[in-house]
Amino acid sequence: MAIGLDETKSQALAGKMNALLAAYQIFYMNVRGFHWNIKGDKFFELHVKFEELYTDLLVKIDEVAERILTLGVTPLHTFDDYSRESVVKTVNNVSSGTEAVNLVLDAFRKILILEREILGLSAETGDEGTNALMSDYIREKEKLVWMYSAYLGK
Repeated sequence: MAIGLDETKSQALAGKMNALLAAYQIFYMNVRGFHWNIKGDKFFELHVKFEELYTDLLVKIDEVAERILTLGVTPLHTFDDYSRESVVKTVNNVSSGTEAVNLVLDAFRKILILEREILGLSAETGDEGTNALMSDYIREKEKLVWMYSAYLGK
């Protein structure tokens, strides 16, 4: 492998990264829907927060896909693949702010579990690039969990 990692371990790691890519893609689409369809007295606040979130997810989607390519594997790129592989499931027509924030927190929980698995695999593989990426994602997401939980009064 061109970047000096064990090919078998890199393939397994890329498989988990593809699962993360799928989760981010479905999460992105869900959050776009929250942004468009949110209603109620918290509309202005949540409309902006959801835009910030989906904009960040779009960056992460690209970073994850490029990391998969760096590991020598083709990233998933169809919605059929995303739907099949994602731990985050699609939701439809959510307009309640409380429901949307709870769904965001549930997606964060599921994605954090996956990112921690990837972090462990990347450490075992000696893949510092993926390790650093996951470490950053986990730290950012943990802070967002705190913030969205605080919004709900938790």
